Amino acid sequence: MSRNRPVVVCFSGHDPSGGAGVQADIEAIISHQCHAASVITALTEQDSRNVKKLIPQQPADILSQAQTLLADFKVSAFKIGLIGDAGVAVAIAQILRQHPAIPVVLDPVLAAGGGTALAGQRLIDVIVGQLLPLTTLLTPNSEEARRLSGQNDLSDCGRFLQGKGAKYVLITGTHESSELVHNRLYMPDDLNETFNWERLPQSYHGSGCTLASASAALLAQRLDVFTAVSEAQEFTWQSLAAAYRPGQGQYNPDRLFWVEA
Repeated sequence: MSRNRPVVVCFSGHDPSGGAGVQADIEAIISHQCHAASVITALTEQDSRNVKKLIPQQPADILSQAQTLLADFKVSAFKIGLIGDAGVAVAIAQILRQHPAIPVVLDPVLAAGGGTALAGQRLIDVIVGQLLPLTTLLTPNSEEARRLSGQNDLSDCGRFLQGKGAKYVLITGTHESSELVHNRLYMPDDLNETFNWERLPQSYHGSGCTLASASAALLAQRLDVFTAVSEAQEFTWQSLAAAYRPGQGQYNPDRLFWVEA
């Protein structure tokens, strides 16, 4: 007996090393009993240590592929990861405006784990000006939040990003120096919540993708944003705790940790 699963459309880059990007999205979304449909925004040359080359796809092709999927599938959530080019961001915004009832999770990937910049100022301007007003949940790390907002204090970052249109903003704290990892959720009506997590010992490749795509899948399952964010963080922490090292660089989250061997 078959049953339909909620569909999550991912606008994501392709990571040949399998740690981040669309592969991370697919694994996290499947783990939450949803179906992942993908629109590849950029190809990359990278390994487990860093990105060597970014190859954005054509905006017209992004638009065409997304429209083809949306004509066929009933889509329950969008997840946006690596964009790589301002024109691609404009195309994604055009799609989102055509489907305003579908929740949107945006993980603003601005740099690789190894430090390579993946977004220039023009792309950042489009993210802030066109994508944030269409975003249900924004999931930047603290460095990305500061770069997007131009603010230093993380509370100021959260309020600024909400002021630009993002309904909920979850700023993750793994890049900070605190003993525990503090993830701060900024919600409507000036409500805030801080989630405290044990800091794990390794450096991980694809943790942000995992968190954002798990959140999108849980929204696709019709959970409210607060519950989706809470459960997605737990899933991500467990994935990191079970991480493995396929290469000589960062560890990969085991997003299938729940599958019995």
